[in-house]
Amino acid sequence: MKHLTRAMLVVSALALAACSQSERFDNDVALGGTAGADGAVVPGSANDPTSPLYFQSAVGDRVLFAVDQSTLSDEARATLNAQAQWLMTNSDYTAVIEGHADEQGTREYNLALGARRANAAREYLITQGVAASRLKTVTYGKERPIEICSTESCYAKNRRAVTVLAAGAIS
Repeated sequence: MKHLTRAMLVVSALALAACSQSERFDNDVALGGTAGADGAVVPGSANDPTSPLYFQSAVGDRVLFAVDQSTLSDEARATLNAQAQWLMTNSDYTAVIEGHADEQGTREYNLALGARRANAAREYLITQGVAASRLKTVTYGKERPIEICSTESCYAKNRRAVTVLAAGAIS
């Protein structure tokens, strides 16, 4: 029991010591924030409207799909509208649209479904004015889940198309 009490005291002391030095950072960039000390835009950060980080966090880099579907929902179209606007403003970037599926079904079926999802997102971006030459698709099917479990909440996150940005031309 003495060892447990001592361990708890040491852990508590370390936790308090870590919290007591928050003033060691001059601004929130050191904490992973996005603004400079004077509130200015930090190039490449999430508050720089021309950065991939901004695209990912503010615009949204993914759209979700219903079970066994590649049809875009209203929410997905809204995200893709914002992506198209960003891509047209930032013409130095190209994009690879990754199609994904949940773990239900065969590998072959999910690869085909991921391809349909990626193509649906690509075609929608093209209808919004993004040049087809700037967009490429790839399917991963169920091979790259972001959530691993056998519940609907996990499956729903894995049924997606993700727009990944790259600088320069698509090879």
